[in-house]
Amino acid sequence: MNHLEVKEVVKQYSGHLALDRVSLDIPENSVYGLLGPNGAGKTTLIRIINCITAPDSGEVFLNGKRLTPQAVQRIGYLPEERGLYKKMKVGEQALYLAQLKGMTKNDALKALKFWFEKFEIQAWWNKKVEELSKGMAQKVQFVTTILHKPDLLIFDEPFSGFDPVNTDLLKREILSLKDQGATIIFSTHNMASVEELCDTISLIDHSRIVLQGNVEDIRAAHATGTYRIVTRTPIQPAGVEILDTRDRTRLVEYTVKAKPGQTNNELLTQVASLSEVVVFEELLPSMNDIFIDVVTSSNRQS
Repeated sequence: MNHLEVKEVVKQYSGHLALDRVSLDIPENSVYGLLGPNGAGKTTLIRIINCITAPDSGEVFLNGKRLTPQAVQRIGYLPEERGLYKKMKVGEQALYLAQLKGMTKNDALKALKFWFEKFEIQAWWNKKVEELSKGMAQKVQFVTTILHKPDLLIFDEPFSGFDPVNTDLLKREILSLKDQGATIIFSTHNMASVEELCDTISLIDHSRIVLQGNVEDIRAAHATGTYRIVTRTPIQPAGVEILDTRDRTRLVEYTVKAKPGQTNNELLTQVASLSEVVVFEELLPSMNDIFIDVVTSSNRQS
């Protein structure tokens, strides 16, 4: 089991309220997005989960038990600010960090051999970290984060410094770790990655949770009644606002806004009575649009 609960956590620094009664329930074996603008409180919460700092009030539970510094051995944390020692050799450092997490030298060497071969970075073993590019160093730190097979993984902007090929590589590995049973907290500003990877999210703004839930449920809840429709012949549906029309070879594509209260079936039935329907899909807002809308609304209210 690797079920994490954060209950009514409050943290204040020198008169600044960093977290205001924040609660999360992160299911085991899931990817949980922790989102928010800069300064919202995400890093403070991650530091509390890692027992780097303590909450002023509230509690954190892992598998139903209060989180202790000893339990942190079962957490893998990739911080946004990378922490490799620049003068140390890559292999020496990876081995050292693995042993800090409780691995024997022999087990660590076996695991490192597997990951270095998988990522095709064997040639980096005797290089100093300062000789690596940002993306190369990030690959090494990703390996050291997951090497001891932690139950809970926390990735803070894991794709920073990566090109699209390596970003895709890490995304596949993150989903593979989830499939193997890990629970993953994923903090990022890249909303496209949230839609690809996350099952559930919490959006923090001004130290409070302003949006929380399943990603697909949130997108559906913010639906604007906008549809993409492709028909064989031109149509003029009654009471429906046509936002855009594109003539394609032998087809006509429309972006339309349904009448208030009109259901998908009602709109489809109306359109189908006017022409053969080739495509009918609801255009749900992206997580990026929802993020901007919710944070903007939160700022107006604060």
